[in-house]
Amino acid sequence: MTASVFAAERLLFNSATPQADAIPLIFAFPNEYSVGITSLGYQVVWATLSARSDLHVSRLFTDVHESLPSQPEILGFSMSWELDYVNILGLLESLGIPIRSRDRTHHAIVFGGGPVLTANPEPYADFFDVMLLGDGEVLLDAFIDAYQEVRHADRQTQLRHLAQVPGIYVPSLYAVTYKSPDGAIERIEPIDSTIPARIEKQTYRGNKLSASTVVTEKAAWENIYMVEVVRSCPEMCRFCLASYLTLPFRIADVEESLIPAIERGLHVTDRLGLLGASVTQHPEFESLLDYLNKPQNDSVRVTIASVRTNTVTEKLARTLTNHDTKSITIAVESGSDRLRQIINKKLTNDEIIQAAINAKAGGLSAIKLYGMAGVPGEEAEDLEQTVAMMREVKKAAPGLRLTLGCSTFVPKAHTPFQWFGVNTQAEKRLQFLQKKLRPQGIDFRPESYNWSVIQALLSRGDRRLSHLLELTRHYGDSLGSYRRAFKELRGQLPEMSFYVYDTWSLEQVLPWSHLQGPLPQATLQKHLGTAIEQFTQLPPELQIAACS
Repeated sequence: MTASVFAAERLLFNSATPQADAIPLIFAFPNEYSVGITSLGYQVVWATLSARSDLHVSRLFTDVHESLPSQPEILGFSMSWELDYVNILGLLESLGIPIRSRDRTHHAIVFGGGPVLTANPEPYADFFDVMLLGDGEVLLDAFIDAYQEVRHADRQTQLRHLAQVPGIYVPSLYAVTYKSPDGAIERIEPIDSTIPARIEKQTYRGNKLSASTVVTEKAAWENIYMVEVVRSCPEMCRFCLASYLTLPFRIADVEESLIPAIERGLHVTDRLGLLGASVTQHPEFESLLDYLNKPQNDSVRVTIASVRTNTVTEKLARTLTNHDTKSITIAVESGSDRLRQIINKKLTNDEIIQAAINAKAGGLSAIKLYGMAGVPGEEAEDLEQTVAMMREVKKAAPGLRLTLGCSTFVPKAHTPFQWFGVNTQAEKRLQFLQKKLRPQGIDFRPESYNWSVIQALLSRGDRRLSHLLELTRHYGDSLGSYRRAFKELRGQLPEMSFYVYDTWSLEQVLPWSHLQGPLPQATLQKHLGTAIEQFTQLPPELQIAACS
């Protein structure tokens, strides 16, 4: 099976021939091949590492792997989904590597990167020797170059040297002190003055963004070639990790970068995916549409990520229809103007309705809107306004299949809403929307509330969760398993409610306080203050933000 999986790959990069003393490196994705090879981030990192002649790179997935070295010096993981930590621990064990960094001696240096670890690495900190915080374009070569300088040194010397590289985080070199075993964090500080006090996320600022380095029929999205059109999002919705953590908003140059990248991919496939948090906000997006509408591209199937509401024109809809796309996805969050002001979502119901009208006029058969329940500051009438908006959309574009996907608000590190907890009424609010919308013929698809609780736990967790994660790994990844593990560890870490539901004080030391994202805490608090001006009731923990 392994041979057939890798034989189906069509590579779009040239790998280097490893030199005689090349570093044996395993680059792993902690999930099945079909999932991992569909990750653009994994593809690009693999190609970047493989382009170095001083590395001998082998890939590892949970179901297949290339020929692996018996004594790897470096083992890397790309982590894009929180619960994949279970597979990371399993892969470490399968390679004979202790799951905790403190127990490793002669073993490979274990590093990790990806959006999960860049946002808040602390729940997983004890499992990694090194974490790369930020963009691989900046970090990967710096990491390997620094390792080469201390390749033959002892492990502590290696880790201390790597910790001097901007964006490289070595968790074992930072001590966390708690007010009590089950209390809040008192301070986080380096173990001595030679270690940087803060680690800054590294940001790539070029205008040539990522594109697929491999196309294969074995991918979850079969034979798709992916191109990153934009990175980050200029809207800055206050809950949104994809915007705040990846600032500033960057675009690929259409003529010099984007179109040449697309043409490279279309030599091997006719399926194109345009990626980005806000693809249609590329300032030259019309030029890209014109390119796709050329006769030579008539057979190309185009998939597009979520689009901005007021950019859904009839031309866009017609272009997508002509390229075998039948629906589009728009994040609207709510039908309430007040709630959209709170979260900084700059759109109106009229724009949402017009987007649906344009989608239908352009030949699309379906539109999926994304909403959210339990947003900070949300009141019962905000939900009623969402129901009313959905009815208006259905009325304005009859015959268009209408879906509302709805998630529960989950606090994310490095965003203005990181201090809020999950709304305890969120599950009931999802049920309310379902009860109101389904009889209207609107397809309502709520995301799992229980998964949102686990996600909040991991997104606001600290290092004490590592023991909890080990326990739940054996119990299964259900909410009940996490509750059981909390019960077993009572007195050794805070209750689940502390991480998931509590609103945190602005003076509280956050688990990621020593990790600098794109914006400083003071700026995030300012954005928070603007949001809560629209609240009808304010949690006492955030009174300072209201006054600042």
